[in-house]
Amino acid sequence: MQSQTHSNRSTQIFFLLLFVVVGFVALQIPIAKLAGSKTAFTVYDAFAPIAGAFLGSIPGIIAVFLMQALNFFVHGAVIQDAGTIIRFFPTLFAVWYFADKRKANIIVPLIAIVAFLLHPIGRQVWYFTFFWTIPIIAHIFRERFVFARALGATFSAHAVGGALWIWTFAMPASVWQSLIPVVLLERFVFAVGITITFFAVSNALYLIEKHFALPNVLRLDTRFVLRHLRDFYAARAQKIS
Repeated sequence: MQSQTHSNRSTQIFFLLLFVVVGFVALQIPIAKLAGSKTAFTVYDAFAPIAGAFLGSIPGIIAVFLMQALNFFVHGAVIQDAGTIIRFFPTLFAVWYFADKRKANIIVPLIAIVAFLLHPIGRQVWYFTFFWTIPIIAHIFRERFVFARALGATFSAHAVGGALWIWTFAMPASVWQSLIPVVLLERFVFAVGITITFFAVSNALYLIEKHFALPNVLRLDTRFVLRHLRDFYAARAQKIS
């Protein structure tokens, strides 16, 4: 029993580190600059939110934090501006949202909306917060559609980032207004990316687990694994037994 527990723990650590490495690589592929800062969005923003779905909420958050910390230190640990620090946090909420259905998925964007509207500039562009009702609506459909789950996760991160951003950077209302079409396109692309990545990683991890006969320590939902892949390993298991 003790050796099995040790084996399971080692496998969990292996997958956590695997996510950290893949996430670090994804961080090196920029997509677009953030308005008002030198910080850029990267492929990581489409990959990181799914970590909690496989590792669990807390291990997933730890893995994503380590991805960012590793990237931070590898690149010289230079804080370009407050945006560098802020970028550590929003994605952690996306991980939290995507991992499980919980009341916090609704509470977090509501708090972000209130925080944004408490700022004088935020009150001028109050309609910008309509974006952050999306995680609340998506919460209803998350168990039926992965895309809704992904959309809720990326807009949850956007809500936290937006609330922090408006209190950190003095961007005028006109800039927030100009960001509306950018956010629509950007978050749709991220949601599509998260959805595709989730399906791809589900199949890849299933293949790794079965091929190397690793302990089932991941939260793998076989509904998202290709049927022929499941059938192949099911038939293989029957032959072995």
